[in-house]
Amino acid sequence: MNQDTIAAISTAPGVGGIAVVRVAGSEAFAIVDKIWRGRHLAECTSHSAHLGMIIDPTSGDILDQCVATVFKGPGSYTGDDTVELSVHGSRYVQSELLRLLIDNGCRLAEPGEFTRRAFVAGHLDLAEAEGVADLIAATSRNSHHIAMNQMRGHLSATLNDLRSRLLHLASLIELELDFSEEDVEFASRLELSRITGEVMGILSQLTKSFATARAIKDGVPMAIVGAPNAGKSTLLNTLVKEDRAIVSPIAGTTRDTIEDTIEIGGTLFRIIDTAGLRADPGDEIETIGIERTTEAIKKARIVVWVVDPSSPEILPDTYSVISGALPDDASLIVAINKSDLYKPTDILSEVWEAEEKAEKILHITANTQQGILGLTDYLGQKIDKSTLDTALLTNARHYQAASLALQSMANVDIALQQYANQADNLNPIPLDLVAIDLRAAIHHLGEITGTITTPDILANIFAHFCIGK
Repeated sequence: MNQDTIAAISTAPGVGGIAVVRVAGSEAFAIVDKIWRGRHLAECTSHSAHLGMIIDPTSGDILDQCVATVFKGPGSYTGDDTVELSVHGSRYVQSELLRLLIDNGCRLAEPGEFTRRAFVAGHLDLAEAEGVADLIAATSRNSHHIAMNQMRGHLSATLNDLRSRLLHLASLIELELDFSEEDVEFASRLELSRITGEVMGILSQLTKSFATARAIKDGVPMAIVGAPNAGKSTLLNTLVKEDRAIVSPIAGTTRDTIEDTIEIGGTLFRIIDTAGLRADPGDEIETIGIERTTEAIKKARIVVWVVDPSSPEILPDTYSVISGALPDDASLIVAINKSDLYKPTDILSEVWEAEEKAEKILHITANTQQGILGLTDYLGQKIDKSTLDTALLTNARHYQAASLALQSMANVDIALQQYANQADNLNPIPLDLVAIDLRAAIHHLGEITGTITTPDILANIFAHFCIGK
């Protein structure tokens, strides 16, 4: 049990109907009872709520009517005795309540300290604790879904299974090392190689999941690009349902990137409206805008090329710039605009070269919303919903550790392949080096769940939590 009793406001800053102040520690009940008028909290059953008053013990003045919810350790979130005080959401009431608690023996909680105590108490591992932070920060249905799965231990279960397999491998190899003079083989090299291949396959899937999961968590970057006056800003405004970008018949109105967000099919998209692309920029400012458009394409996972059928002669140059900057793993969607004025066949021959790279070609009229539903439906299907229930890496720390584990397992695989073809390898990698690589992989996986950690790692992780959590 922790020595200090900590307190913090757990609800969002500002004025609200209700504010919750959380108190946790060995003296939680004793300290709150000093400013509480109602049933003695230490005598209350755990997970029960009680109505009372918050009193300033010095003046005797009533601060507020309050509901105190009691959670007794070790069955509480932190493992400590905990009281959550629900008061009216006045800024004055919140600050005064916090002052009273500190004056009577509490210490102001550090960022993430409640969840850190839960981790230390063994109520959740490090990956699950980071899932709590992701849940609080979730901005879409799918990012919430991923955070809930992580908080409930989906990723941890996969990693723990991998660690168990690797510990089994390490024990067999180290057992052989102990009996090396007796030339005893405790496990078939083919069997060891098979297990290693399975572990590497799962680790590879995990590392590959990072880009998609990170995009779901932070918002999928989608660049709207095309020639000047093609209808890019109109499309942005139509998608976000407000006049976010200035629209005018003057070509080159948009000189810089404009960004907004929208949730489509449960996924947050970060939509970037860009400056128009053309071979001969009008001035230095437009040149800078085009350079920024190119950078936006390079960073996007989805690029929507808005095509203006009234200017087919500029399409080859526009596509040349787009295809030159388009990342290999990005999706290109061609949106042929002004379809109310032009027949689809009028322009298809001009974008035939893009068909090889384009994932989808759509016909829209941005200012009347014609075809926009088809675009949003397609975007909503870009995220494979079945992947949301698999183990995913949403955290750069997890990705780095999993990548290092995969590198170590690749070394193990090379060594085992050498042993399998020992006739062709007179000097295979020593078995003790294989054991070292296995232990390294086990160590890196343990860093993700917190089985292996350091105070510096914990301090860095929980420093990014809000104070009340």
